Amino acid sequence: MEIYLVRHGEAFTKEEDTERHLNKGGVNQCLLMGKALKRLDITFDLIVSSPKVRARQTAEIIAEEVGYSKKEIKITETLEPTAPPGKTLSYLNKFSGIKSVMLAGHLPLLGYLASELLSNTSHISFYFETGAVCKINIGHPDSHAGDFCWFLAPEHLRLMAQT
Repeated sequence: MEIYLVRHGEAFTKEEDTERHLNKGGVNQCLLMGKALKRLDITFDLIVSSPKVRARQTAEIIAEEVGYSKKEIKITETLEPTAPPGKTLSYLNKFSGIKSVMLAGHLPLLGYLASELLSNTSHISFYFETGAVCKINIGHPDSHAGDFCWFLAPEHLRLMAQT
């Protein structure tokens, strides 16, 4: 299974917007993310998002760019910022036949989830900038023997989308 961990784009602060929608820069980040992923010929069998608005918007923008139906996006609390990585992995077990999945979420979960997938511990955390993507290949969500493939920061994605 190819797992693409995506941190949502830049969002308004809680003081500016209590629901924390993506700001203009965040929308642009997500458009560039989607264009770069499309340029890499990446398609998804499944897109899953946190229920938080900024993650859902991120998932929807990327879905549109790569040709995935926004209506098919799954929403789960197991991608909320403080969700335990084990619950996210248990959720993924429901989709064992899936080849490629994108998970749109938040820190600190995404960092701990990457660690769990690669090393069977969530004590190491990977830092994800807003609008970053990481690809990890695994045999099975509970295997904890993932292969780190790549990490693309927003500036990498922007360059890829524009060339």
